[in-house]
Amino acid sequence: AGADLRSANLQRANLQGATLTEADLTGANLAEANLQQSNGSLANLQQTNLTGARLQRANLSGVQLTKATLRRADLKQASLLFADLQDATLIQADLRQAELHGANLLGADLTNAAGP
Repeated sequence: AGADLRSANLQRANLQGATLTEADLTGANLAEANLQQSNGSLANLQQTNLTGARLQRANLSGVQLTKATLRRADLKQASLLFADLQDATLIQADLRQAELHGANLLGADLTNAAGP
């Protein structure tokens, strides 16, 4: 199992290149955090606030993002293979060149999102 970071306040944190594999970040605040090139595969990010987060080239394969807020998040070239984005808010998110094969987007709000 990964790190227990439930409800952590990591707003504006620089986590570029961090390894968060299988971490539990349920309900955490990662607004405007730098997660570029991080590895969060199989992490639990349910109900996490990722508003304005920078997730370019991040590995988010198999991640749980149910009911997460990714408003204005930059997910360019991110890997979201088999990610669960059910009921997530992706308003104005940038998904250009993101890998979404097998991702669950049921009920997700993609209003004004760019890409893939």
